[in-house]
Amino acid sequence: MACGAVCIEATRRLGIPAGVGRDLLSAWWLPVALLLPPLYALLMPIPLQALLQFRVLRTLVHRRVLVASALGIAGACASVVFHLVVKDPLDAAPGWVVDVYPGVPAAVGCAALFTVVNTVLVAVAAHAANPESRWRDVLWTRESLLLDVVDLCVGILVAITSSLTLGLLLLALPPVMLLQRSLMHQQLQAAARTDAKTGLLNAAAWQREAATELARALRTHDPLAVLLIDIDHFKRVNDTHGHLIGDEVLVGVANTLDHQLRDYDLVGRFGGEEFVALLPGTDTVEACRVAERLRGRVRRLAVPTEDGTVVVTVSIGVSLYRTHGEDLIELMAAADLALYRAKASGRDRVCLPALEGPKAPGK
Repeated sequence: MACGAVCIEATRRLGIPAGVGRDLLSAWWLPVALLLPPLYALLMPIPLQALLQFRVLRTLVHRRVLVASALGIAGACASVVFHLVVKDPLDAAPGWVVDVYPGVPAAVGCAALFTVVNTVLVAVAAHAANPESRWRDVLWTRESLLLDVVDLCVGILVAITSSLTLGLLLLALPPVMLLQRSLMHQQLQAAARTDAKTGLLNAAAWQREAATELARALRTHDPLAVLLIDIDHFKRVNDTHGHLIGDEVLVGVANTLDHQLRDYDLVGRFGGEEFVALLPGTDTVEACRVAERLRGRVRRLAVPTEDGTVVVTVSIGVSLYRTHGEDLIELMAAADLALYRAKASGRDRVCLPALEGPKAPGK
């Protein structure tokens, strides 16, 4: 617990912003789960999560409670299983380490069980809060899976070190803190690319990556489309329901856009209630089809309020590479013109900047 508190204090000194949530605290939870009775594993997350709440980043209390509960239940499950295989691991230390089998394989399996149970519990809660989200996104991504493997390896090594002698923890603490600092640095770099409110690319990052995609389309002669998406009457939502509900609408629309587009499409927030998407390899017909699908999905989005729910619509302007512009500035200008036409034609529709005319809802 003391080592975990030191790592938390080091995290606080880095000045971690919202959205940077991965750490190596499992390196200190796993030894508790493996070496001590299950009750300790159940209770261990409570003081450390409280320390995170008051020293690093204040968040909604029920989220902290959920995370602490998931960690406690996962740790208790791992502890029960490990103690069934290795009787009294502290009394047997370092026997279960020196003999290797079955102690070390059991430790690896229980560490994996800890991660699976914790991830599933948090994912079920996250999906219940946002049913539109994909299970693939709330369970594991390639990056989160890699980080979980690192967590498990470090935790098992610390558990083995602790079973030999607690004094060796003084040697384990500096490298774990260095790994955590490196992990936080990578997350801070990722956070600099994203919009803090929606998790999409921010305007600067989107423009940089869109310029790269445009250069690729120039070399390969592939089609490419840009969608400019604006929430209709968003000011009315803020004025009627308050900015907190307005923020939830922004997040809901952002999640809808992100989940409905391909992994290699670039989706960003351009500020206010305006979003932008770049679709590589997409021609006019496909771009309009995608835009209509996005418009229809957003119409089904319902954000709960005290008085009921808030339903919004979006207007979308579409521009095509080579047809409406040869560079990013021209494409954005054409998409903005198409968006203006969509709003002037009654909103909640998709428009092109040329003479095709607005596409009415459902057309």
